[in-house]
Amino acid sequence: MGTRRRGSIALTLLCATALLSAPGFGVGAAFAAPEPPVGKSLEQVRTEIEGLYREAGTATDAYNLAESETRTQSAKIVQIANLVVAGNERITGLKSRAGAAARAQYRSGGLPPGTQLAMSNNPSQFLDGADRLRQGEKATSDLLSELNRTQSDLQQYAKDASAQWELLEANRLKQEGAKKQIEEKIKAAEELESKLEAEQKAKLLQLEQEAQYKAQTAWLSSGALKGAAGSATSEAGRRAVQFATAQIGKAYVWGAEGPETFDCSGLTSQAWRTAGRTIPRTSQEQLRLTKVAIKDMRPGDLIIYFDDASHVGLYVGDGAIVHAPRPGRNVTLAGAGSMPIKAVVRPDA
Repeated sequence: MGTRRRGSIALTLLCATALLSAPGFGVGAAFAAPEPPVGKSLEQVRTEIEGLYREAGTATDAYNLAESETRTQSAKIVQIANLVVAGNERITGLKSRAGAAARAQYRSGGLPPGTQLAMSNNPSQFLDGADRLRQGEKATSDLLSELNRTQSDLQQYAKDASAQWELLEANRLKQEGAKKQIEEKIKAAEELESKLEAEQKAKLLQLEQEAQYKAQTAWLSSGALKGAAGSATSEAGRRAVQFATAQIGKAYVWGAEGPETFDCSGLTSQAWRTAGRTIPRTSQEQLRLTKVAIKDMRPGDLIIYFDDASHVGLYVGDGAIVHAPRPGRNVTLAGAGSMPIKAVVRPDA
């Protein structure tokens, strides 16, 4: 039996042990699941709470994406402002040079070349001067063309800045909308859970673990890891795993990137940043990283979950992930197949 298979079985046994040791789940225990005071079964409450936190997770990703885009747009506005300053300085210099050329022409009397030749005592000297004059006229023409181009550039910068400000404001509104939605969903879930007694909350946690255990067992039984090569992780992947596992027990907080609290993609992005690789901030953006087959995944890879890519965990090997689940829960070890997998990506591919 291979190491990977033994690890997968060990994880399954670990989940089963956690369930069997939960209050009221032991052999021979007479446990009557208390009914919640909301006219619903605990399973219905669990499903509703899970749905609310899923929606909050989706909104969190939208919030983080808008925040990332806002930072990018702010940087572009600063860049444009610097270009405008440089352009204005260039125009000032060009105008100064144009003024000097105009003054030189004035000093020459501004007479037509034929008149100057007729009045000249030294035709050869005049012709040399006329050649220099033509060169000066070309330089002046070039200078005026450059001045026009710079002014045109400044007009374009103004348009670009205006467009970036509009995007910035749109993203600010997106952030506000997403934040409001997050707060509403989390509040609704917390209010629903707050109506439960301590014993009911313990049973609710047990139901969550049971659902995860069933999903993980079904995933392993499907042969998802059958034929897995178990390729060695990279040094960066090893460091990412080391960081992520060191965060186990820290609380989930939406929008958090550490060091004391994390959301799901905050944990994975920081793990890889610690490993020396900067990756996108949100799970939806992380989905764009290089994809690998499940059978080829190795420790350090990221597993993206759900159709909307609203959750992500870091694979640690042997069919397990470390992830930040949701508000009210801590960073923890879980089965890689305990949630619907959308894709596996490799940050250092």
